[in-house]
Amino acid sequence: MEKQVGFTLIEISIVLVIIGLLLGGVLKGQELIENAKIKRMNNDFSGIASATYSYLDRYSAIPGDDKNAGTRWATSPAATPGSGNGALEGAWDASSGETAHFWDHLRRSNLIVGGTGIDLPIHAFGGKIGVADGLLGITGPVICMDNINGKRAEIIDRQLDDGKPNIGTLRATKITPLSTSVPTETNYVESDKYSICKQM
Repeated sequence: MEKQVGFTLIEISIVLVIIGLLLGGVLKGQELIENAKIKRMNNDFSGIASATYSYLDRYSAIPGDDKNAGTRWATSPAATPGSGNGALEGAWDASSGETAHFWDHLRRSNLIVGGTGIDLPIHAFGGKIGVADGLLGITGPVICMDNINGKRAEIIDRQLDDGKPNIGTLRATKITPLSTSVPTETNYVESDKYSICKQM
């Protein structure tokens, strides 16, 4: 009689436990990475606001709107001055105008690092970061980020504000381009993409 060869139930159970542990570790690792990216975005909001207020304290002007930037940084190439009217003029994701030169002024003053000139920073999930004045019904300067799914946008909103896209100091919309209108959405939809703006 020929001897049968195979795995015992104990051996199969051990393999299944090891596979379960590996899958659990991978899923937990993905969750940690996701949470770290969301935390980085939250830090971007506060870091950009801090850099802006430091610039305002140092030069008595808003970066991008600084009318003395051209004489302060007159070489290689000279910085583009703003109007000095106290408002950031231009679209939040513009490649010219005060909202674009906002980034150049902060970089020249060494208050932010990374990127060059007027290049818009990129957030942890690959979308753009920009600034403007009075978007989504928020008064004054705002920091905006685009291309964020509903689940992430709601988490960020809950951590920094009230979790509602149409009220508070952080607001979100699916509509592009961003406007001065208050968003109409009252809840986030996980599968939709949002642009979010937070008061500075």
